[in-house]
Amino acid sequence: MTATPDIPLIDVGRWRTGDSAARAELAARLDRAMQDSGFFLVSGHGIAPELRDRLRTAAREFFALPGVAKEPYRCAPGGRGWIAKGMEANAFYGEVPDAARADLKESFTSGRVHRTGDPHLDAEWFPANVWPEQVPELAALCAEYTAATWELFTDLLQMCAVALGLEPTWFTDRSADAPFTFNINRYPSLADSGTPLPGQYRVGPHTDWGILTILDRQPGYGGLQVQGLDGEWSDAPFVPDAFTVNIADLLARWTGDRWRSTRHRVLPPSADAPREELISLIMFFETDVTSVVEPFEPPVGGGAWYEPVTAADYLLERERAATVA
Repeated sequence: MTATPDIPLIDVGRWRTGDSAARAELAARLDRAMQDSGFFLVSGHGIAPELRDRLRTAAREFFALPGVAKEPYRCAPGGRGWIAKGMEANAFYGEVPDAARADLKESFTSGRVHRTGDPHLDAEWFPANVWPEQVPELAALCAEYTAATWELFTDLLQMCAVALGLEPTWFTDRSADAPFTFNINRYPSLADSGTPLPGQYRVGPHTDWGILTILDRQPGYGGLQVQGLDGEWSDAPFVPDAFTVNIADLLARWTGDRWRSTRHRVLPPSADAPREELISLIMFFETDVTSVVEPFEPPVGGGAWYEPVTAADYLLERERAATVA
């Protein structure tokens, strides 16, 4: 019998308003889930569904443009702008992605507007965003959404610190100059993309690279799956108006694998819904790129050892691996 991964629903509103006992209870529940699945759902975040609806409407307007109109905004994975279908192939760390089976998606990406005071860091990690002139409302909508999810990110970082027995600000103190990437992913319908190749997905099996991912997704046949401890794949639970959150590689390394950076994938379009098109709003949050990530000693850490690595080096390595030449 396959064990279903432990992916609980956590009300962040209780964290924001609760006393120390309530916070300790939530942190302990988070710790259990992070050891089992690395995933949880977040309710009570206060980010209006109307904002996400308007973002999807604007994004659809951009994605519906002909290719020649989108071409001026083209960028490679890790850049800011339009990532065309066929340019990215996600895979698990250490595995070679199959460029012939590139992810069945296109993306519009933007990032944090920020200055660290170091011109070299700022040029590499905080370049200017690129906004399509054909959809002028997209820039303001992205700015509103990313500001709101940054607040949620800082709350979740504090919950993570408490769950590990650290000072509540341990991670936020190391994330003041952190970049983030906002991906709006369009998963085309079967009618649009054509029949997938064997082993081809909307997003191939992979782990995320940084600290936390906050995902607003739409339910569908070609949806998100999570790999359990037994190696089997399960559909991720969906709760309306709740975000799906998972920890990523650097946070798992920091915890010495006490917490799991879990493989997940987005299924290819299904013949059961040949016109299903989904749009996901994905915030990839990092730590300061100058942070040295070295596993905590037990009992905070899980005992696994990794060589210390700067966040910048790790993120750039993963970015290069996912790019289809």
